[in-house]
Amino acid sequence: MHGLEITLLLLVAAVAAVVLFRLLHLPALLGYLAAGALIGPNALGLALTNNPQVMQHLAEFGVVFLMFTLGLEFSLPRIRAMRGLVFGLGAAQVASVLVLVLGSSLLLGWLLPGWWARPLAYGVAAGGVLAMSSTAIVLKLLSDRLELESEHGRHIIGVLLFQDLAVVPLLVLIPALATPGAAPGRTLALAALKAVAVLALILFAGGKLLRPWLRMVVRRKSDELFMLNMLLITLGLAWLTEAAGLSLTLGAFLAGMLIAETEFRHQVEADIRPFRDVLLGLFFITIGMLLDWRYVLGSWWLVLSLALLALLLKVLLVAGIERLRGTSAGTALRTALWLGPAGEFGIVLLNTAAAYRLLPPQVVSPVLAALVLSMLAAPLLAQRIDALVLKLVASEWMRASLQLTDIARKTIATQRHVVICGFGRCGQNLARLLEEEAVAYVALDLDPERVARSAAGGRNVVYGDATRLHSLQAAGLARASCVAITYVDKRSALRVLDLVQRHAPRLPVVVRTHDDAAFDQLRAAGATEIVPEVLEGSLMLASHALAIVGVPLPRVVARLREARQQRYELLRDFFHGIDDPSSSLEQAAQPRLRTLTLPAEAHAIGQAVGQIDLQGATLLQLRRRDGRVLPAEAALRLAEGDTLVLSGSQPQLALAEDLLLGGR
Repeated sequence: MHGLEITLLLLVAAVAAVVLFRLLHLPALLGYLAAGALIGPNALGLALTNNPQVMQHLAEFGVVFLMFTLGLEFSLPRIRAMRGLVFGLGAAQVASVLVLVLGSSLLLGWLLPGWWARPLAYGVAAGGVLAMSSTAIVLKLLSDRLELESEHGRHIIGVLLFQDLAVVPLLVLIPALATPGAAPGRTLALAALKAVAVLALILFAGGKLLRPWLRMVVRRKSDELFMLNMLLITLGLAWLTEAAGLSLTLGAFLAGMLIAETEFRHQVEADIRPFRDVLLGLFFITIGMLLDWRYVLGSWWLVLSLALLALLLKVLLVAGIERLRGTSAGTALRTALWLGPAGEFGIVLLNTAAAYRLLPPQVVSPVLAALVLSMLAAPLLAQRIDALVLKLVASEWMRASLQLTDIARKTIATQRHVVICGFGRCGQNLARLLEEEAVAYVALDLDPERVARSAAGGRNVVYGDATRLHSLQAAGLARASCVAITYVDKRSALRVLDLVQRHAPRLPVVVRTHDDAAFDQLRAAGATEIVPEVLEGSLMLASHALAIVGVPLPRVVARLREARQQRYELLRDFFHGIDDPSSSLEQAAQPRLRTLTLPAEAHAIGQAVGQIDLQGATLLQLRRRDGRVLPAEAALRLAEGDTLVLSGSQPQLALAEDLLLGGR
């Protein structure tokens, strides 16, 4: 098959799989994996090419962009704050798996010396393979479930970061073990020295050069130039770390972390997301292609035993290490279950070990099948983790009950209060104003450190997830007078709105958003008031400017009140330019302004405004050829040279323009 045919096949398979699995209420990620297993060379063989590695290299970019967006969520101070998780929990997890597998390999070499001929080399290779978890799958699922900022989410990220670092010495050690007479210690020392030099160059030199360079690029006011620079920085640093013997993903993570220190973080995240999601889907399809169903069906008991044994081993080790660190039993088991399934770097290490004959050939096929099967099962396991933790950890029921009891205890005597979802800067400012007006409130937040500090400072804030019904009910949802969603996350806001609509439909909800892109969607979901930061900021800027130039203050206040009462309608449509986002479907549906000058042959000339169907668009005003500006009255007849100011969405404006000019 040719390149275009393979691309079309992958797109058809991806679309069909995602639609089917969404209808079955299963994760889209599982659909990608299943599609790859179906069309791959080991099943229907539809995507078999002469050089399948080309497609795998392209799919690796999906993981690169995933790690880049993860890096955008971090900063150097945050990484330093997580060093205990990365180099404590993460190092302990990888080391414990390696030691246990190596010990088992030495025992097997003593029992079966003829078959297990190189127990030391075999043990290191197998231990590295089993120690890895899937960065791409786990982070995607955690992000979809809004659990990246939870306690177990931070623990998982710390372990995954160390695993990405551990891949480097393992990839160096495997060839060294395969080379007779090689000195693995010296090879590892040279690799570590090179890695430290590259990381220092990226973090220190890159941090000083990146901000001024991006500011210079932004001053050019070119979206294409900005996007090209983002791709260059991401892929360039990924290439640099790979050339130094590190992984592609580590360089991409560092690129995101450096950009997170600049003021362009949010714009970059929005621009890069389409690349990440599309390429991640391709990556998961290629992982599914590795599964040989014929081998699985022929040796199902061996493959299933290996997959379950590896899962059980990692779960027990991670849970035990977490408990030794003083982590609660529920969080320990939840972290262990997320990290249990195998990872893509495990497949990379397995292929490397097989190439250097550091595993018996008869072992490679069942281990590869077990790894892929484990990754296929990861989304299904993720859906059951909460239920498993509640069933297996008796104290988890007590902890959850105590958490809800703590919330309920602080709100039991509270009536007509405000439930604040999120206690960041916006939530704290709202709480401060409510306190000054003697209005009761209770705030829910998922940052335990912020909750502890705020509660110590006298704020009525508790640890709780606002997207969960039990937390909202414990916060007094039925007795509240208002709910305020103070963070900018559309998915989470829609989930809270859905819960409020189902359990307290008459309760008003105020939602904060960045702009008006999701305004109508939030309104349809039940939001009473929506405060877009961009529109509110422009409104306040205009009010100050009006007051400075001498407009009477009562008139300024009236203007502000009018704009807010009309749901910002006066501000939501505007003349778009080349520096405005226009690629997303949400932006295309937003109201905007467009001017249209009627030529002599226009169909609408001579017709009254009230007689013309503008296909949903609105005529705001009309400017005659002589410069007079007239309101759009129904009896007003259009003439040659009239300039019309139309308001509507992009499709509505296109239809209205066709009708006015050609009468179609």
